[in-house]
Amino acid sequence: MPEIETTGLDFIREIVTADKAAGRRAGRVHTRFPPEPNGYLHIGHAKSICLNFGIAHEYGGLCNLRMDDTNPETEDVEFVRAIEQDVRWLGFDWEDRSCYASDYFERLYECAVTLVRKGLAYVDDLQGDEVSRYRGRWDEPGRDSPYRDRSVEENLDLFARMRAGEFEDGARTLRAKIDMAAPNMNMRDPTIYRIRRSPHYRQGDDWIIYPTYDFTHPLSDAFERITHSLCTLEFEDHRPLYDWYLQALDFEDPPRQIEFARLNLTHTVLSKRKLLELVEGKHVDGWDDPRMPTLAGMRRRGYPPAAIRDFCGRIGVAKANSVVQMAQLEDAVRQELNRTAPRVMAVTLPLKVVIENYPEDRVEELDAINNPEDPSAGTRKVPFSRELYIENADFQENPPRKFFRLAPGREVRLRYAYFLTCRDVVKDGAGNVVELRCTYDPETRGGYAPDGRKVRGTIHWVSARHALPARVRLYEHLFSVEHPEDVPEGTDYKDGLQKFETLERSRVEPSLAGAVPGAVYQFERRGYFCVDPDSRSALPVFNRTVGLRDTWAKIAKKQGKQ
Repeated sequence: MPEIETTGLDFIREIVTADKAAGRRAGRVHTRFPPEPNGYLHIGHAKSICLNFGIAHEYGGLCNLRMDDTNPETEDVEFVRAIEQDVRWLGFDWEDRSCYASDYFERLYECAVTLVRKGLAYVDDLQGDEVSRYRGRWDEPGRDSPYRDRSVEENLDLFARMRAGEFEDGARTLRAKIDMAAPNMNMRDPTIYRIRRSPHYRQGDDWIIYPTYDFTHPLSDAFERITHSLCTLEFEDHRPLYDWYLQALDFEDPPRQIEFARLNLTHTVLSKRKLLELVEGKHVDGWDDPRMPTLAGMRRRGYPPAAIRDFCGRIGVAKANSVVQMAQLEDAVRQELNRTAPRVMAVTLPLKVVIENYPEDRVEELDAINNPEDPSAGTRKVPFSRELYIENADFQENPPRKFFRLAPGREVRLRYAYFLTCRDVVKDGAGNVVELRCTYDPETRGGYAPDGRKVRGTIHWVSARHALPARVRLYEHLFSVEHPEDVPEGTDYKDGLQKFETLERSRVEPSLAGAVPGAVYQFERRGYFCVDPDSRSALPVFNRTVGLRDTWAKIAKKQGKQ
C-alpha cells in the first residue's frame, strides 16, 4: 500500500481518530470505495480512492471496493474491469474484499419487506409527475399520497406482485413512510423500489424491481460492517435518510456518514454525464483520450500514479467546495517525472544541419546523461555525424535581441557535443529555410572550449543518419477556458474543446528503438512524452504528458500576493 503525503490532520481524520480513541465500533476502521460502474473513473474519483484506502491503511483498518450496481440500464462489465484496473494502477489493493451491491439484492428485498411489516413503507400508484406534485416544494410541505394508508397486508401483497412481474414498468413503486412535511425533501417518502424490466449485467433477468441508491447505499455499508462512509458534499442532505434506514431496520453500531468537498479542476469537466456525452458524441477519442480527466486518459498521457497520489495529498480534504488549478496537478506530474524519467533528445520539427568541416564517413559515440536528478541512472551513447537535425525554432535568420540560439554567424553549443557556427542558409523556391551550412570546433568536444570562451545558447539535436522517425501528439488541456461549465446562456460548453496537434516528421535518438507503450521520457528542452499504445516498431508515437515550464509556481506566487 503506497504512503500518501497529506497536508496534516484533516477534519475526517480528526473524526476517525476520536472515534477510535473512544472505542466506537470497537475501535475498528473499515472504509469502502463505492463507484457505480456506469463509466470510467476520473481524477475526482482518485481523491476518494486515496482518502478511503489511505485512511484504512493509516489506522490499521480495511477498505472494500464495492460496485454500487443497482441501475441495469447504464452499467456494464467493461466499466467494472476499468475501475478495477484504475484502482490497482493507483497502487491500492482491496485483497478479497471485492463487493457488489447486486449481490445483496435478496437481502435488500427482505429489508424492504421488514419496513413494510413495520408500517414504514407502502406501495404507491402515483406516477412520475404526480409524485412530484404531491412532494411539494422546498418552501411548502408535500401532501400524503392517497395510497399511503394501505394496510400492511395489502402492501405486502402488492410488493410481492411487483417482484413477480404483474405490473408494468413504472406502474407502482415502494416508498418509505417518513414525513411529507419534512423540510428536507429527501425525507418526503422517498422511493425504495421501482419496476424496471432491464437485464442486469450480473443478475440477468432474475430481477425486475431494483432498489434505489439511497436505500442500497446505507444497507450495503451496514452489511459490510463499514465504520466510516465517506461521501462527497452532495450527499450531505441525504444523511438523515441514510441514518433513518439504518435506525428503522435496527442495525447495531451503524456506520457513520461523513461528507467532504468533491474535487473541481480547471480546464476540464468532471461530470459523468458530460464525460459520457463527449465519448458517445465522438468529441474525444474514447474514455482514454489523453485530454480526458479520466484515470485511463491520464495513464495514456503518461501521468505517473505516484504524481496523482501526491496531488491528492497536496489538495487535502475540506468541507467547502473549491476549484483547484490544473497547473497544480501538472506540477505534481512534473516533479515526479523530473525525478524518474530518462532524458533523451528528440526533434519535433526538424531543420537539417550540414557540418561542412566534419568528415562525411565519421560517426562518434558521445556520452549523454540519462537523468541528472538520479546519478545511478548513468549515461548512454548517442551517435554524432556530419548531418544533424535541430529544432526549426532554434534558428532565426533575423533574430530579436534576446534570441540566443542559432543564427547566421552565431556560435552555439550542441548538447553533449561541440560548438557550432552557422555559415550559410539554404532556402527553397518559396524562400523557406530548408538547410543550414555550419562548421564545428573540434576542440570543444563535450561542449566546453579549452580557451574558455563562452556561448549563451545550448540546443539539442539528433544525428540525421541514425535518428528514428516518430509521430508526436501535442496535447493541451481538454478545454481552452478555465471553467468550461460556466458558459454564457445559449452557448454550448463543448465549443471550448481543444484539438491536439500531430507532428508527423519528428525524429528521436536511436536509444528509443523498442520503447514500450507507457514509458515516459523527457525530451530535452521540450517536455515529457509518453509512448502511446498506437506505437509500432517502425513508427513510435509519443503523447506530450506535460511541458517543462512550471506554471503552478507563478500562479501560487500571484495568489499569495493577492
